[in-house]
Amino acid sequence: MSRLAQGRTVVFVSTYPPVQCGIATFTRDLANAVELHGWTPLVIPVDKGDVDYADQRVIWRIRKERVEDYEQAAHFLNRLQPTAVSLQHEFGLFAGEMGEEVLRFVRALRVPLFVTLHTIEPQPRDIMKRILRELVTHAQGVMVMSHTAIRLLKLVYHMPTHHVHMIPHGAPDVPFSSTEVAKSKLGLEGRKIVSTFGLISRGKGIEDVITALQDVVPHHPDVLYLILGQTHPNVRAYEGESYRESLMALVEQLGLQSNVRFVNSYLTQEALLRYLAATDIYITPYPNPGQISSGTLTYALACGCAVVSTPYLYAQELLADGRGVLVPFRNPKAIAEALNRLLSDDAYREGLRRKAYQYSRHTTWTSVGAQFGLWLSRATMAYYATEMPYPGHYLSPAFAPGGDTAQPVTTPERLSDAV
Repeated sequence: MSRLAQGRTVVFVSTYPPVQCGIATFTRDLANAVELHGWTPLVIPVDKGDVDYADQRVIWRIRKERVEDYEQAAHFLNRLQPTAVSLQHEFGLFAGEMGEEVLRFVRALRVPLFVTLHTIEPQPRDIMKRILRELVTHAQGVMVMSHTAIRLLKLVYHMPTHHVHMIPHGAPDVPFSSTEVAKSKLGLEGRKIVSTFGLISRGKGIEDVITALQDVVPHHPDVLYLILGQTHPNVRAYEGESYRESLMALVEQLGLQSNVRFVNSYLTQEALLRYLAATDIYITPYPNPGQISSGTLTYALACGCAVVSTPYLYAQELLADGRGVLVPFRNPKAIAEALNRLLSDDAYREGLRRKAYQYSRHTTWTSVGAQFGLWLSRATMAYYATEMPYPGHYLSPAFAPGGDTAQPVTTPERLSDAV
């Protein structure tokens, strides 16, 4: 057994900064959080093979389109013998149709596997069902970020869920404060700030908010909608800035140049928190009803923003019990009505802010790190106590994997010595 396995070591398999995507940021923040609770986090990033990592946690690499790397990474971990492996799963994050090549990795792995499911489609294709079933089968534990996700796994995917655990998406721990102080630091005094942040791409519904503003500005000429974030790198590589340019053209067409501002950059967490602290109303107008998680919505609640959102699954759960305002999908008129009401009623808006902030205290990264670390500790103890030959062995035979397909392989590219 390697020296690393003698302590509590978790290896994250995921995208990772400097790659710019939400799962990469999530993985870094979760690694930081569990380290505060006695775990040693290491990382095997998934990328195109052209990323330089300064972080000493990175010990290996899976080059996304090189299918042999998946088994090689598993064999490396089998030699390393960390306490646990945490696989961050998103369809398309890995090679193959819907990212199915990740199954090469899990079939060859002989270390306790914990899978975090970032997407669970309510109306999945057959290949999605097959991939998730095999991931869940092999996993010693499965993490989801909402109770709705567990119900989907049961009712839609017909999977065992006795080892599925809900741990919320994490967010920074910031004090509750007046938006006016933050506005003065950003030069936004005298404005009512509505904001959306994240990597920009089609399917975010931002055009619906811009359209709604033509019914808001006559009542609140001081409103300013901040669209925070650059175009998603994958989108930019495929279609350039055509979506952002279409949004800018819509702003000009509606004469809203004084009421919409694009902050076209990949924001550091520090910069993002400054903008959220200045936000009167945060809005997620996403048109996908099946969206099962949203780091941006979690951050907004944790920063004490009053929230308007479409009723996708994650928003329904987080904004229940009056913690936010839900509006119909693709309905600029309803968005305008919600914004006008919140901007006109300071007491109502302030009440939503306080409800959101109080609810989100269990989602701070410190809390999430404690929950995640405790879950890993208990589940790995159970794994080693039963001497299972591989993770998932105890599950129903109906979900048994296809057997060990791993073959001897050559050593993949090493980023640093770990054994």
